[in-house]
Parts: sequence; structure tokens; C-alpha cells
Amino acid sequence: MCIRDRYQRRVHGDRRLKIMGAYKYLEELWKKKQSDVMNFVLRLRAWEYRQLPTIHRCTRPSRPDKARRLGYKAKQGFVVYRVRVRRGGRKRPVKHGIVYGKPKSLGVVQLKPQRSHRALAETRVGRRVPSLRVLNSYWVAQDGTYKYYEVILVDPFHKAIRRDGSINWISNPVHKHREQRGLTSIGKRHRGLRAKGHRDNKKRPSRRSNYLRRNRISLRRYR
Repeated sequence: MCIRDRYQRRVHGDRRLKIMGAYKYLEELWKKKQSDVMNFVLRLRAWEYRQLPTIHRCTRPSRPDKARRLGYKAKQGFVVYRVRVRRGGRKRPVKHGIVYGKPKSLGVVQLKPQRSHRALAETRVGRRVPSLRVLNSYWVAQDGTYKYYEVILVDPFHKAIRRDGSINWISNPVHKHREQRGLTSIGKRHRGLRAKGHRDNKKRPSRRSNYLRRNRISLRRYR
């Protein structure tokens, strides 16, 4: 019996406690973002990210526990990019704030985009490096002006990826620019595909195709 087991048995009796690993400790730290430690760390990181370009490659993930849960592996073929997105709603892009149309569409400010900031971040990174495939993304920091995200990308032509049975699905051509078609996790969220069952009767395979199927008159020819 090792010293750690003796200590646990002396303190907790025969009831063994589950020992947390390093990634579990990181996960618990990130759950308390308003603690003194995380408040200080996030303030420093936000200052650092402000000095860097809008889209840049990271040497390693800022949140390794989160990146691993989303599919990242520290091996060849995986890349992490950091991107910042300006916070706030979406102002209607019209000249002099004049909307020529019906009164219901006259709003210019206080409009909210359909897609989230994280989905927008994935799209911008996907355009910057079109040869890579976007796997997933996560939040890392924010300040009064920007939100900062890290996007996990995969090289679909790398041998280490094509030979890995758990990730080589992303090498198929149907996954080109999946972030621009709402196929990533955050993309399915703003499409309303997180819910399943009776709550998504009019959402699958998409709102548009479902609407057209229910409202199209099909007059089959008698042959």
C-alpha cells in the first residue's frame, strides 16, 4: 500500500476518493472564472491577445483540457488558431441609416445576428486557411471590445490524420468548409438542431427544406 492510500484510509476510512488528474483540475479552475486566480489570468491574457494580429496561429491551446474534450490531439495534423471578434449586435448596413421598404424592416440598430460570435469566428478562420477543416472551437477570453476564440483545425491530407480511424472522417470531401454551412457544433446550435424529439418537428433537415416540403403542392401525373 502506497503512502497516498494510507493517508486516504486514515482520513476518509475505507471510502476511497477518486484522484483528479491534471485536466480535471484545469476544468474545475475554468468553471470558476470569477475567482481571483482566473480573474487575474484572464485579464493578462486579454491584454496579450490585444497585441496580437486578429487571426494568428497558436503554438498550443490555451485551454488544453477543453481542446481535448472537443477532439484536439497533440499530434501532427492538428492546428489551433486564435481569432478575435468584435462584440455587440449587428447594425443594418444601409447608407445614412435609411431603409427603403416597409415599416417592419426600418430598424437599423438593436438588431441581433442569427449566428453567434463563435460561429462567426470559425467562418473567418476557415476563410483564412481554406486547405484545413474546422473541427470545433471554444471561448478563451473577452474584454470590453472583443471576444477571443480558439479554433481547432485539421489537415485532411496529412498521413497521421488519414490513418487515424477516429478523425479520418473529416478527410471526406463533403466536409469542405463545414463551418460555413452550419455543420459544426455551434453551427447546429444556431440552426436549432441541438434539440431532438417532438421539439424539433419543423427544423430537420433544415427549417427551409422542412417548410418547402410542407407547403409544396405535389400533383403527381397519372400514368
